[in-house]
Amino acid sequence: MAKLNLVVGSMLGAAEYVADHVANLLEQAGHQTRIHNPAKLAEVLDDAGSILLVVTSTHGAGDVPDNLQPFAKDLAEQHPDLNSLKYGVIALGDSSYDTFCQGGKTLDRLLTECGASRIGERLDIDVTQHEIPEDAAEVWIRDWMTMIA
Repeated sequence: MAKLNLVVGSMLGAAEYVADHVANLLEQAGHQTRIHNPAKLAEVLDDAGSILLVVTSTHGAGDVPDNLQPFAKDLAEQHPDLNSLKYGVIALGDSSYDTFCQGGKTLDRLLTECGASRIGERLDIDVTQHEIPEDAAEVWIRDWMTMIA
């Protein structure tokens, strides 16, 4: 089974709830999980062979949440070689804004620029369509788990 590091970016708690729910589902399926909130790039990179799962909301004018900004800044500035890293992204946002899920899109771009390989498609959860974002994440994570097995 896989070992996963869940990196959480949240201002109001919705992404934290999604990350907790997804971690429980992963563990029930036999995977090992560790939640990083706040996340430190060095800690995540020290865990060789693990898969990264970013769960983040978007804040302000399309910004990464405050607790995830140092992680994103380190990725952008240090530009580590992540060719051996596999990852997934669950992004939360409000589709009435033109910066819909921009926090997740930003982390997705930064990881790709560093050479990491995304597993499957990014999940963009529209909180105006999903009163309980964990439900949308649950459907996605069940399919995603088949790709990491």
